[in-house]
Amino acid sequence: MSELVSIPKIWELLKGFKEWCKRKGWRSDEDEDWIRLDHEYHDFVWTKNVTPSTFRKVTQNPKCTAHEGPLYHVVNASYVAWLFQQPPPDSIVQALIDDSSLYARTALYDFSQVYRGVPTCLKLNATKSQVFKEFEHFLSENWGVMVKASDKA
Repeated sequence: MSELVSIPKIWELLKGFKEWCKRKGWRSDEDEDWIRLDHEYHDFVWTKNVTPSTFRKVTQNPKCTAHEGPLYHVVNASYVAWLFQQPPPDSIVQALIDDSSLYARTALYDFSQVYRGVPTCLKLNATKSQVFKEFEHFLSENWGVMVKASDKA
């Protein structure tokens, strides 16, 4: 049986992860949930749940807001990670699996077990995002959360 774990809410985890990334020399934003590595933006979207149509709209045209000094501009996100507090709907999982180009740039993380006290986060992640790999390492090192591939893939 897994040891019970208590971790902060997702937005607090992301805040800690952004600090972790800054120590690595990666760029992040105080107010937005993205990490910039080289010339690629790795965006994090956290939600309890999302409709399939919203998921499609966001993933088909992934954008995030970046600011430099006083100016804000919209940039293309190379990768998007969806962080779910409840299991993602099967229709979203299937849409991701069925679209290989989407699957190459989109990751799903299911934190529902973590927030029930079990230190396991299920993932669907076929991206080559070094930031997402580092996120998984951060969860393990700092919170004892084991990130495991979902059996739905």
